[in-house]
Amino acid sequence: MRFSTVRTFAMSLPDVSEEPHHNFGSFRVKGKIFVTTPPGEEFVHIFIPDEKRDEVLELYSSFAEKLVWGSKVLGVRVELAKADAAVVKRLVKQAWEHKAPKRKGA
Repeated sequence: MRFSTVRTFAMSLPDVSEEPHHNFGSFRVKGKIFVTTPPGEEFVHIFIPDEKRDEVLELYSSFAEKLVWGSKVLGVRVELAKADAAVVKRLVKQAWEHKAPKRKGA
């Protein structure tokens, strides 16, 4: 899978912007980061909810690993060259849903 596919999908979600985050790129919904990408665009960091992470790591260990920041696990690190595009899109959408402001009546 290519990073351009992740970018196109992330930007198709409502209220998303692409902005720098230190030396990384990031996708944000209403200012909240839900995906970052390190330089080189070989990986993406997807900030899925904690309760989904263990299942993702078990099912997709061939391309996903824990994303550790300091002493915290914040999501998953996905190696794009090995990743299944449908799975990555689903994870990006879950991260977006987790960070997006809740809509009234939803």
